[in-house]
Amino acid sequence: MVRMRSDARTLQYVARRTGEGLSRKEIHRCLKRYIVRELYPLILADLADSAAIA
Repeated sequence: MVRMRSDARTLQYVARRTGEGLSRKEIHRCLKRYIVRELYPLILADLADSAAIA
């Protein structure tokens, strides 16, 4: 993921999880969940706006 190389918050997250002893593969899996928790509310809000317009 590009975010693992460029986003400051993600770099901190990866460093913390590496310090906890997780493998790169485990960190990747956790990061995907982390990103989904961040994006899901935004997607729902966008869908609600679309429904209100239609």
